[in-house]
Amino acid sequence: MIQEIGPELFLIEVPLPNSPLKYLNSYVVRDTDRTLVIDTGLNRKVCLEALQGGLQNLGVDPARTDFFITHLHADHFGLVSKLATPTSRVYFNRPDAELIEAKGWWGPMLAAAGRHGFPAQELRNAIEQHPGYKFGSEWVPELSLLKDGDAIEVGDYHFRCVHTPGHSMGHTCLYEESKKLFVAGDHILIDITPNIQCWADDQNPLDDYMHSLDRVHALEMTLVLPGHRRLIEDARSRIAELKNHHEQRCAEILNILDGRDLTAYNVASHMHWDIKCDSWEQFPIAQKWFATGEAIAHLRYLEERGAVRRRSGDKQSVFGLV
Repeated sequence: MIQEIGPELFLIEVPLPNSPLKYLNSYVVRDTDRTLVIDTGLNRKVCLEALQGGLQNLGVDPARTDFFITHLHADHFGLVSKLATPTSRVYFNRPDAELIEAKGWWGPMLAAAGRHGFPAQELRNAIEQHPGYKFGSEWVPELSLLKDGDAIEVGDYHFRCVHTPGHSMGHTCLYEESKKLFVAGDHILIDITPNIQCWADDQNPLDDYMHSLDRVHALEMTLVLPGHRRLIEDARSRIAELKNHHEQRCAEILNILDGRDLTAYNVASHMHWDIKCDSWEQFPIAQKWFATGEAIAHLRYLEERGAVRRRSGDKQSVFGLV
């Protein structure tokens, strides 16, 4: 489906089969000189056909098309290698680019998951069922790295990069001040909450995310273009809801930990999730992975605030109330 949002600004829905996200919003800013495509989809045939078909319907010339990718997750980055031509520029952020260049990052994530209680016998299956592992980019085209405050101009649109770490270390949005448009990637979503995961003990992505929400709250926005689901007209109310959601999550975890020490995996198994399963054991393995990563992020946030403390043994870490 193609939706016209504004003058020469379009949304192409890219299906994400078997994903609770349902589809990716790929935005097209069309111009006779250079067209800009924002985010692409998983490296899957169904995604490629949907996006290529949409671009053809819009009369976009692949040789005169550039790309802006908000962050490294495969549902946004995975398809760019199939779409970029030798004349395309692929705009990206440095923190996520460094992760991609480092390679081998699945290994440290596996080790962290095991340390936080994810069952050893399920670890390899969890990675193999991860959409980022299954449907990532086959190769990485040359990237044009942008930083916070850098500009991208396409026709009558003058975008400014806004670094919003949290969902990923380098997650970057685009803000069009004169039109009060905010291209949000996975920073702000309307009826689902962005997944904030943590797989490193020296990071605090939920704290980063909360500060990023505060920063975006200060912008004048009449329309937010998110990476999934519906467009958002009242951004500030949604930001308040997202902040409240995470504070409620923290309160839920404190209640779960009352009187006992648990691994992050066990904490996740007691949290409420909007998934149609009767028990934690019935959760799809990929959803257990995302849930555990989110539990770790909240525990790290609470740890830094002095509300919980960690005890690390030879093989696993457990958390309890202070």
